[in-house]
Parts: sequence; C-alpha cells; structure tokens
Amino acid sequence: MKKNLFLFVWLISFGTLLSQSAYQFTVIKENPITPVKNQASSGTCWSFSGVGLLESELIRMGKGTFDLSEMYIVRRNYEDKAIKYARLHGSLNFAGGGSFADVIETINAYGIIPEEAYSGLNYGIDRHEHGELDKVLKGYMDEIVGTRTLTPVWQKGFSGILDSYLGVVPESFVYNNKTYTPQSFAAYLGLNQDDYISLTSFTHHPFYQPFAIEVPDNWRWALSYNLPLDELMEVMENAIMQGYTIAWASDVSEAGFTREGLAIVPDEQSTENAGSDQARWLGLSTREREAELKMKIGNQLLAEKVITQEMRQLAYDNYSTTDDHGMQIYGIAKDQQGNKFFMVKNSWGETGPYKGLWYASDSFVRYKTMSIVLHKKAIPTTIAKKLGL
Repeated sequence: MKKNLFLFVWLISFGTLLSQSAYQFTVIKENPITPVKNQASSGTCWSFSGVGLLESELIRMGKGTFDLSEMYIVRRNYEDKAIKYARLHGSLNFAGGGSFADVIETINAYGIIPEEAYSGLNYGIDRHEHGELDKVLKGYMDEIVGTRTLTPVWQKGFSGILDSYLGVVPESFVYNNKTYTPQSFAAYLGLNQDDYISLTSFTHHPFYQPFAIEVPDNWRWALSYNLPLDELMEVMENAIMQGYTIAWASDVSEAGFTREGLAIVPDEQSTENAGSDQARWLGLSTREREAELKMKIGNQLLAEKVITQEMRQLAYDNYSTTDDHGMQIYGIAKDQQGNKFFMVKNSWGETGPYKGLWYASDSFVRYKTMSIVLHKKAIPTTIAKKLGL
C-alpha cells in the first residue's frame, strides 16, 4: 500500500515536472488581442488569424472589442475559389486552406459581419467540422469542370451547398440596435484593405519588388513585397513595439514547433546541447542528435541555429519549409537568458500551458516565416521608401 502510494506521488510529481517548461518568459511588449478561438476540424487558420489581426486593429484604433465572423469570410472565398477553379478547368488547389489575402483583399468587396450574425454552424453541432463540407464542395466542382459545357446555374448549386452547411448570408443584420450590410459595417469599423500589406523574404525574386509566393494555398496569386531577411525582422519588431500586431504564415511541421506552446530551432551541432557526456554526443549522427533534441525541447534551454538568408531559401526550395499554418503575432518576450521570442496567438482553442498562446524564438521566426500581413504604418520609414510606399 505504501509502495503504491509512493509510486502514485512520484508519477504525479514527474508528470508535473514534465508539464512545466524550462523556459521562463518576461514580456517586453504585449499588444491587445481578442480571446483565443478554435478553428476545430477545419482548414481555416488563415481566416482566424486574419480576423484576429483585424480585431486587434479595431482595439488599436480605439473602436473597441469586436468578435468578427471567420466563416463569413470563408464562405465568400469558397465562392471566389470555385469560379477561378472552373475558369482554370480544375488546375488550381481547391481545399479549405487559403492565405491572408483572402481576408484582407476582400474587405472592400464583401465587407465584414459580426460572429453573432453568421456563425457558419448550420449543421447541428457547435464546433467547426469541415471534413464533409470540403469533400462535397470538391466533388461538386470536379463534376462541374468535367462537363463539356457549363450551365449558367452551376454557381447557384454551389452556393446552395454552402447555404446548407454554413447558413444563408444575411443581406443585412442588426448590431447594437442599428441595421448594417456587410459593407456598411466594414465602413463603420473603419476597415480598408488598402491599409494592409503582405511581406516576405526569398532570394528567387528581386528584393523590394512584389511577387506571388508560390504555395498552393495562394490561389488568388496575391502579391507580397520581398525584403531581405534582416529587414523583414526589423519590420516585425518595429510593428510590435509601435503597438501593431501581425498576421503570420509559418511552417509548423518542424519538431521544434511543439504542442506545448513553444517554437524553436535546436542546433544539433552545438556542444551546448550535448549535456554532460560530450564525447558520446560527438559520436552521434546528425539524425541521432536531432532525435535527442526533440525529446529535450521544453525540458531544458537549448542553443538554437543561427539562421541565414541562404538557409531559409534552401528550406523553401527543398520543401522543408511549407505553408502550413496562419497565426497572429502580438508581442515580444525574452527568456531567462535574454533570448528574444515572439508571442503568438493560435486558433486551436485554449490548449497547452499558455492557454492557446505560443512563444516562437527569433530563430524560428527567421527560418519558418512564409509571409506576414500588417498595417502599412507599422513599416519603418526607411524600408517603406525602398518599397515605394
């Protein structure tokens, strides 16, 4: 009995130890965000993070706190994507994924509506489950493009599917005892797509010029301005310190992006990460070191790789970096050794030790950022001039 009790106490203590990160963060700058939401089983992170950016923008602008509808934007973009898919005879990525352009570049055309006016939950449950919807929409479109001649009503059929799953889009709605259309509500909020810009950093296109990032979810072929890596990081830090937040597209498939709210790039070549037995560490292969470091992430402070423009480009070229996930960067912190981390709002619900928030190291952000979207005024003047803004 005492042995079992001792074992029980040891397991509880051990579990608690494992659940506590070795990292201790001190906030340098933290900008307001709205509560963490849950995209659940849907590929709509781009909408949740893009909307998160807009909600924080409204706070920054002194408009107050709003809960905007992600699914309204998803709905509008499904319809736009279907039209382009048909025009390209099916030669376009057609899935639930998207880019920040699908949020920002549709404001003027489609407006915005609050969550209470369009939740997108018309299929009998209280969380987003898009597996069936995505298959039905893709199947419908594949049949459409497979016909020899399109009828003039195929778009009505497509919209009918969306009506069934997400609900009929209201032509107008009442908010705080006033009636709005989506466009008039966006005007009331003061949101204008021309105020925002997308930035990236790759060497296969000229710097300071815009290009369409070649990833499948950029189906709009939206343009991002290309900056050298150090200048992209300068923009991001300046934005946070000046009170702006950032929509952040990143690769999260790396071992260093954990479910415990941490994103780092451990250096398998560093002897700092070897532990007490450096001779054994030096005898390990790179793959064996990577496996050991994966087990150590979060349990001890690890030295990280120094990221260069060349490393970043190679990772993109060889598919090590892919366009996986959209999140919102809203702050900067440092760990107990003074290393800089970006504070990140995710859309996986209030999970992990930080309740849905992440800490991404400067190295990780340098290495794995695909693109960012932010307000133009957040860009330092010297860099804005180079971009012709």
